[in-house]
Amino acid sequence: MNEQAFKDRTRKFGLAVIRWVETLPKNRTAEVVGRQLLRCGTSVGANYRAACRGRSISDVIAKLGIVEEEADEAIYWLELLADLNIASPEQVSILAKEADELVAMTVASIKTLRGRRQDGSVGVSKSKERNAESKIQNLKSKI
Repeated sequence: MNEQAFKDRTRKFGLAVIRWVETLPKNRTAEVVGRQLLRCGTSVGANYRAACRGRSISDVIAKLGIVEEEADEAIYWLELLADLNIASPEQVSILAKEADELVAMTVASIKTLRGRRQDGSVGVSKSKERNAESKIQNLKSKI
């Protein structure tokens, strides 16, 4: 999946979370947990966009780590809503499945970048380090 497709997918996930949270019951627990889900669910796309603007491979990896954490946190809040019987497991499963897929793709990207970083810039001369950094544009399209 290329950079733009992943941006679109994370944006659609954020929109789906927003729309779904709006359907939750209007009670204190649902509102508090829903707010938490809103924060992390919409943060996935925002942090992915930041990762796409990373200045170095290490910076991109760090920012993708945030994407991973936020998507995983969304799964937690979704599971909590189901456990509290605020939302049915069927309702939760669609969003949780998408969040899980986003986590898996992000982890795969991080692993790929770590491998490329080790091959290209750790413990090498400045010229090789600059060369590795120039490869980021190619790498970003594979994230």
